[in-house]
Amino acid sequence: MIRVTEIQEILPHRYPFLLIDRVVELELGVSIKAYKNVTIGEQIFQGHFPGHPIYPGVMIIEGMAQAGGVLAFKSMCQDSQEEVKNKVVYFMSIDNAKFRVPVTPGDRLEYRLSVLKHKGAIWVLDAKAYVDDKLVAEAELKAMIVDK
Repeated sequence: MIRVTEIQEILPHRYPFLLIDRVVELELGVSIKAYKNVTIGEQIFQGHFPGHPIYPGVMIIEGMAQAGGVLAFKSMCQDSQEEVKNKVVYFMSIDNAKFRVPVTPGDRLEYRLSVLKHKGAIWVLDAKAYVDDKLVAEAELKAMIVDK
């Protein structure tokens, strides 16, 4: 299990844009399972949408991307925390994104990603988001780890 403080050592994101609360499963080079608790206190709900709060799909995609970044970093930089500090993940493409069910305050988003392809610094990931084991969003993400 990876708690938020360790996630912050891996990713440069901070509140309000750190969109992973915890990693609950990690198989290096293979898959990751992480989650985010969606609460009414999120700043995004001030404008999306007042009186009918819906967590934006773009934020779900970003949360999946951040989980993918943790998977890639932990897989590539197992031996050196210094190496992690000198690298950053850039997303190259988001393909076949689909949003199946609205996500609302009180939901716990679970991100499940698996590696489709990995060659050098390039990662292609199958990304899915669930609430209560119901698929709410999915996409294929391509990313590259580069020097800062």
